[in-house]
Amino acid sequence: MSRRYDSRTTIFSPEGRLYQVEYAMEAIGNAGSAIGILSTDGVVLVGEKKVTSKLLQTSKSTEKMYKIDDHVACAVAGIMSDANILINTARVQAQRYTFAYQEPMPVEQLVQSLCDTKQGYTQFGGLRPFGVSFLFAGWDKNFGFQLYMSDPSGNYGGWKAGAIGANNQAAQSMLKQDYKEDITREEAVALALKVLSKTMDSTSLTAEKLELAEVFLLPSGEVKYQVCSPDDLGKLLVKAGVTQPATEAS
Repeated sequence: MSRRYDSRTTIFSPEGRLYQVEYAMEAIGNAGSAIGILSTDGVVLVGEKKVTSKLLQTSKSTEKMYKIDDHVACAVAGIMSDANILINTARVQAQRYTFAYQEPMPVEQLVQSLCDTKQGYTQFGGLRPFGVSFLFAGWDKNFGFQLYMSDPSGNYGGWKAGAIGANNQAAQSMLKQDYKEDITREEAVALALKVLSKTMDSTSLTAEKLELAEVFLLPSGEVKYQVCSPDDLGKLLVKAGVTQPATEAS
């Protein structure tokens, strides 16, 4: 019985498990899925929007994609109120580094700093873990384009392609089969849309149910974070063969 051990984040079960952390991961498993793919010329993030009310169509805000700094962005799966706290923390850390050293914060250093905060909430009594996972996409002069995935325990790792949220295991296995080393950004977008179309719970995939963001370099060498508009996303869905051209006109 887990009930003796799941009331505190600081109590291990006899099997060495922290149930509160596992419960947080379970909350993420019920959230909209998100996929990140590292390509030769950028990083692609695609997420499933759970809130698709027509009343939100005029809103410019995003549900899954967030910009942390000019060179780093993230996709989110889990409890959004928890994610907002961590995103604000990451933004402050990135700006403090820029203010102190007059250059952008290395991507992995930013991810590690945020994951240290997440891990602290699994270590002290009276706190609960953040119920959110992230896919971080960024570029720095040390390692170029990078993709990191983190979970509520504070664990993180660098990935070539990764999935979080609902049906992430199925998405991960599809990515493992279809990913190739020299994939371009355009091919990465098509692959991400294809994987999401087969792993999402929704029967039909439309631009209103998805968010797509990219991190890439402009010809000037400047890092660009760009969120795809619904119209462009609809065209990409048709191009990837996920939806029929008739959907584009509707």
